Amino acid sequence: MATATPPRTAPAAVAVPTRRGIGEFLLDQRAFVALIVLVIIFSLMSDAYLQPSNLISMTKHVAYNAILALGMLLVIITGGIDLSVGSTVALSGIVAGTMLQGWKLSVFDVTAYPAVWVVVLVSLTVGGTVGWLNGLLVTKFGVAPFIATLGMMNVARGAALLISNGKTFPRLQGEPALGNTGFNFLGQERPLGLPTGIWIMVVAAVIVAVVANRTPFGRWIYATGGNERAAELGGVPVRKVKMRVYVIAGVCAGLAGLITTSELTSATPAAGNLLELNAIAAVVIGGASLSGGRGTVKGALIGAFVIGFLSDGLTIVHVSTFWQTVIKGLVIVFAVMLDQGQQRLKSARAAAVAAQGVVRELAARAPEAR
Repeated sequence: MATATPPRTAPAAVAVPTRRGIGEFLLDQRAFVALIVLVIIFSLMSDAYLQPSNLISMTKHVAYNAILALGMLLVIITGGIDLSVGSTVALSGIVAGTMLQGWKLSVFDVTAYPAVWVVVLVSLTVGGTVGWLNGLLVTKFGVAPFIATLGMMNVARGAALLISNGKTFPRLQGEPALGNTGFNFLGQERPLGLPTGIWIMVVAAVIVAVVANRTPFGRWIYATGGNERAAELGGVPVRKVKMRVYVIAGVCAGLAGLITTSELTSATPAAGNLLELNAIAAVVIGGASLSGGRGTVKGALIGAFVIGFLSDGLTIVHVSTFWQTVIKGLVIVFAVMLDQGQQRLKSARAAAVAAQGVVRELAARAPEAR
């Protein structure tokens, strides 16, 4: 006697939220939220914090960190890291100071005083050269980025010490008779009421944003960091991309060194100490992934403001520099933890959406199987 087979029914659908909750939205915008919270807290603790003059001063301090962060962002998106940018800041500043004080040409028995534009060009070239060496070690010789840039960090710092003999070059205003004046424009002048460094930061951010989002090179950067092997199979010149981003990071470090030296009107081989950590922290706080493939210019800029406003705020309320270091470290660790939590949440959402798709497909096939 034949028995009837019960009809197959589709599994129950998996419930997947179609809209992000407020918590997930705040997690996405965590860098901006952190910046707003910092401003509110420090403004309540100090009446001077939100004064226009203090805001401009803090933004001026943020500028060279933000420029470093822009170069670091491109490197990190490719899955690399650059620990040499702080030392490059010192080296480019020392080169500028040496030239402004007079470059002794022993062959001709004369001392040359180059024009400021020549000083700027040479210092940027020095920064780019350090970046090129980093890229060469990573792409040509296969040295891990951490090790390659760690070595170049010491090489650049040592070169700055050798050139200056460990001394500081003060009074870099130049003399009209020698034709080397105008260097203070980078760090002290205020076009349209804002320091030159802020304007340079804005221009650099616009250029990097256009390159990253509107050019094939920008797409190559993200492809390289997302999946290097797949990018190579897809025709992306991975080695050239990596080389170029390290050069860009070096040029950004050279520019930051020029701004810092101009602001202080002196060059010291100790400049830029630990600035590489500030740049990395800004990029990570801004939402970039240290494993590569993810990061935005907007996020890096907001991260730089978080680090800068936090440092200046702690100084204004008279927090010890030792505690400032501890707090910065905790902020970096917390930012990475939030990023990992966000990625796990996105992975879970993607898995749920995929499961829902499978369920719908089974539901569509169920009537055919009856």
